[in-house]
Amino acid sequence: MVHIIHTVPRCPDDILDGFREQASATVHEAMGRKGALDPDIKPIAKGMKVVGRALTVKCHPGDNVMLVKAISMAKQDDVIVVDMGGLVKIGPFGEVLATECKAKKMGGLVFNCSVRDSAEITEMGLPVFSNGLCIRGTAKATLGTINHPISCGDQIIRPGDIILGDDDGVVVVPLEEAEAVLAASRARVAKEAGYIQRLKNGESAFDLYGYQALLDRLGCVEESI
Repeated sequence: MVHIIHTVPRCPDDILDGFREQASATVHEAMGRKGALDPDIKPIAKGMKVVGRALTVKCHPGDNVMLVKAISMAKQDDVIVVDMGGLVKIGPFGEVLATECKAKKMGGLVFNCSVRDSAEITEMGLPVFSNGLCIRGTAKATLGTINHPISCGDQIIRPGDIILGDDDGVVVVPLEEAEAVLAASRARVAKEAGYIQRLKNGESAFDLYGYQALLDRLGCVEESI
């Protein structure tokens, strides 16, 4: 078995830059309400935004040696996504590793477990998303995989997929769908901008979206006035 794969597809920079302008909820909706990671995975500090190409890591529970290796491989704008094997209350990542990530200008990191040294990571401005905070350390004794498909936050993530996260949560966009999803996201933003202006002018969202027809189809009975 090949534990570590180096050859990974990478989306063009212009597509990745386009996603920097999008919100996680917009992309999730534009993609047909798909791709949202478990809502327990949130930024360790408000205002963080992560955008980049997935570099996937599967660690043995309680062991971070493959994470350390993955960080050594990471390139600018990569987002390391870590499956810690269901062990949530563990802190495999902290200030020391964050310093290397920041120096490499990585896009950020996403964990389905906890992290530590949150104050120091926040101060350096590295986007980190996790299930929480925990000071418990990890071993370095057991192999895992790098750049294989993994499960993180109830979503399958493959190396090279687009990762986008903000205060609302994290969404994964399959690489082969990235261009179409970006176009759909931009169209949704433009359409909603028109609706928002009409709402500011005093119209009702109920009327704008035609929800009376929906209630009629559902057989809703309303008291006569």
